[in-house]
Amino acid sequence: MSPIKLVVFDMAGTTVQDKKEVETCFARACAETGLQVSEERILALQGYSKIEVFRLLWEERIGQSHPEYNENVVYSYDYFRMILEDHYKASDVFPTDGCVEIFDYLRKNNIKIALTTGFYRKVTNIILEKLGWLDGLDLNYLNISGKSMIDVSVASDEVQKGRPEPYMIQKAMKLLGVADPYDVLNIGDTPSDLKSGVRAGCRLSLGVTNGTHSHDQLKFIRNDGLITSLKELKPIVENIIVLNEA
Repeated sequence: MSPIKLVVFDMAGTTVQDKKEVETCFARACAETGLQVSEERILALQGYSKIEVFRLLWEERIGQSHPEYNENVVYSYDYFRMILEDHYKASDVFPTDGCVEIFDYLRKNNIKIALTTGFYRKVTNIILEKLGWLDGLDLNYLNISGKSMIDVSVASDEVQKGRPEPYMIQKAMKLLGVADPYDVLNIGDTPSDLKSGVRAGCRLSLGVTNGTHSHDQLKFIRNDGLITSLKELKPIVENIIVLNEA
C-alpha cells in the first residue's frame, strides 16, 4: 500500500467558510451585465473558473459568433472581479469546521497540504492573507520556509484550464515533488472539485457536504466517499496509514 504524501483541498466551501458569498457576488454580476441566470444554474457552476463560466453563459445567451461575445465576457468577468474583491476586502474570513485541526494532523504526519481554487490569484491572496495562511509562502506560493499553514497554493489563472480539469492538482503535485497521483487525496465541496480529483487519478476524491453542495446534490457525482465535515477526514487518513504500515 502506497503512503499518502499529499492532500489537495478546495478553498471556498471546503477549507474556507462560504455563506453563499460567491454565489451572491456572481448572481449580482450576471444580473447587472445582462445575463439572466437561475440560482440553480449558478450553484451547478460553483468551483469552475469564473472566466470559463462567463464564456459558457454568454455562448448560451448569444453564441460565440456574435460580434459582442468577447466584449460581453470580459465586461461580466471584470464586473464580477470588482464585486468579489470588494466583498472579501471588507469581510471577515474564517476556516471551516475541523479545517485547522486536520491541517495540524496532516503536518504532524508529514503529509503535504495543497489548496486549489476556482478563484484567480488576487482574490486568493486576499483570502489567504486574512486567514494568515499566506505567511511563509514564497513568490511561487510554496512553503519553503516550513512556517506556513499550507504547503502550496494554486489558483485557477495559473494553469491552462481550471476545474473540472486536473491541472491544478497536477501543478501542486509537481511543485511538491509528488509523482504518483495514488499518493494524493482530493477533497472538495462541488461537482467540479470531485471531477478534477477523478481526472487526476487521485487515490480518493472525497466530497464534503457542509459547503456549497449537500449530500443529495453530490451523491450522483462520481466520488470515493462523502463526509459531513473535515472532522471526518482524520480517521480516513489514519486507516490508510495503518494499512500502509501493516
